[in-house]
Parts: sequence; structure tokens; C-alpha cells
Amino acid sequence: MTVPRNKQPAALRPLPALIFASRWLQLPLYLGLIAAQAIYVFHFWVELVHLVEAAFGSTSALDALITSIGYKSNVAITSLNETIIMLVVLALIDVVMISNLLIMVIVGGYETFVSRMNLEGHPDQPEWLSHVNASVLKVKLSTAIIGISSIHLLKTFINADNYADRVLIAQTAIHITFLLSALAIALTDRLMSHGSDDKH
Repeated sequence: MTVPRNKQPAALRPLPALIFASRWLQLPLYLGLIAAQAIYVFHFWVELVHLVEAAFGSTSALDALITSIGYKSNVAITSLNETIIMLVVLALIDVVMISNLLIMVIVGGYETFVSRMNLEGHPDQPEWLSHVNASVLKVKLSTAIIGISSIHLLKTFINADNYADRVLIAQTAIHITFLLSALAIALTDRLMSHGSDDKH
């Protein structure tokens, strides 16, 4: 019994080869997102250092935190309070969630649209990467955006005194729009996957 050999891919004609190779034009985009990821990491540590310094009584760090979160109060703020800590922690969580979104776009997008990374069997391979495609990536990105929007909305409600009513209403409406969009994407993906299963 002979073992079948792996078929060699057929050589592409010049024009299809050029069109197919054009996918590598996306590589600088993903490298740019990696640079953006590094900036987010730097921003995270700057905010965290300010929070630690403010906890030990640094007034300059406290002022930097108050400015970054847009917190305003009728009384002078001389030390950390629960609201400021909560807003700073939510801002840090926001950075982490956006960073996770960047990882999904970089890894999933590169794997889907540029080139295989051959991570099968790697202990650190993301669980979702084994079955990623354009539809799965869209659903995951939409759920990540909803999570980020939820954090922003929670930060706004905690600091609601510093926002106009129309801003609160607009952010709530935008969040609901994100929810409905994600539901529509997931429903469309499910209908398409059922349609393809019925054909087999």
C-alpha cells in the first residue's frame, strides 16, 4: 500500500500571483497596530504609577489622575476617594480590553487574511484561533466592542455630574446600537452557517 504524497500547489499565472501576493500589503497595517499596542502598554503603566503615587500622598500624581479621568468636584480634592479610584481602575480595564481587541485584530486578521502562522500544537495558541474565519472574527470583535462600550458607559454614569443629559442619552443610545449590531451580526452568521450545513 503506497502512501499518497502531498500534492504540490499549482504555480499561479503572473496576474493571479500578483493579486494574491498583494495581501502582504496589509503587513505594515498589523505592524502599526503592534506599535499602537506598545503605546497602550506605556499609557497603562503611566496611569498605574500615578495611582500608586497618589495612594501614597503625591498631589501631582493625584492632579494628573483627576485630569486624565475628567473628574470635577465642587470641593477641593486633596486625597484619593472611592470615586476617583473606581474611575481610574475602569480606565485601566478599558485599556486592557482595547489591548485584547488589538490582539484579536492583529492575530486573527493576519491568520485569516495574510498568512498562516502554523500555531497548531503550540501551548499558547489562543483557543478561538483554531476555528477563526472572517465571520467568527466579526462576531468576536463586535462582542469586544460591546465590552469596551460598557466600560465607557459605566465610567460616564459614575461621573454623571460632569456630563450633560444629552451626552448620557447619546452614549446609552450608541451602546444599544452596538448591542443590536452585534446581535444582527451573530444572527446573520448563524443563518449563513446553517445554510451552508444544509447544502452538505
